[in-house]
Amino acid sequence: MLSTIAAAALPILVVTLALGGVTKLATAGREASPGVLARLGPAVLMPERFARPALYVCALVELALATGLLVVDHPAARWLPAAFFAVATYVLWDLRRRRPDAGCGCFGEVSAAPVGLRSTGRAAALTAMAALVAVQNATGLPALTGETAAWTGGGVVLLLALSPEINEIVSRLRHRAPCEQRPMPPGRALSRLRASEEWRAHAGSLLADEPSDMWRELCWRFFVFPAQGDTEVVFAVQLSGRRPAVRAAVVGADGHVTSADARRDASLRESTPVSA
Repeated sequence: MLSTIAAAALPILVVTLALGGVTKLATAGREASPGVLARLGPAVLMPERFARPALYVCALVELALATGLLVVDHPAARWLPAAFFAVATYVLWDLRRRRPDAGCGCFGEVSAAPVGLRSTGRAAALTAMAALVAVQNATGLPALTGETAAWTGGGVVLLLALSPEINEIVSRLRHRAPCEQRPMPPGRALSRLRASEEWRAHAGSLLADEPSDMWRELCWRFFVFPAQGDTEVVFAVQLSGRRPAVRAAVVGADGHVTSADARRDASLRESTPVSA
């Protein structure tokens, strides 16, 4: 039975480590207000300038451990995750005692709630799972059987019950900020722009690859590119939706629109002459 439990625990460990690493990378790479990263996990115990590098290092370690569990058939690849979760359990216990206001940062910014018994218990449960996997020499993904699926489902339910992040996720979904107030990095909007038909239609006339100016108005991000003929091309990228709208207008030296996309939005017509 222990071998079956270990086989069921292995995919849980891999997914948990991978998810923790990816969310930490996303949090570290996201534009955050000053001091946010320094309030997540063990980074609170070190100078603020080291908070981001520490988050990157922890994320890469988790991704490496997840990869090792999947592809490396060596005892070290199975015992290292057990040691990692054991250290994490102690760190969370110590963090709860020394800095009760800090979040665990286990899954990035969504783990900003103060460390409690649930976070510490989850780390202890993962330590037990990892130790069992190491003792039973479980490797690779297990064959899908009814018994294995049942134990895997039970482990997932246990971890979800011990995850305070669920409350935070539900709260964010219920009270999601409107598009006008949601943060959106300019780089993401620029990537959406460069994948659009409007960009391909005007790319041949642009004199630079990077915008000379950019700004945000409500749910739109505007980019200005110098173009041929002493003109500028102003692109407007909508910041919501799975397929956001993109509008384009050519603005002359006098600040007036000389040509624009026939589908352009009213906000583009009104904002472009004033901003230009």
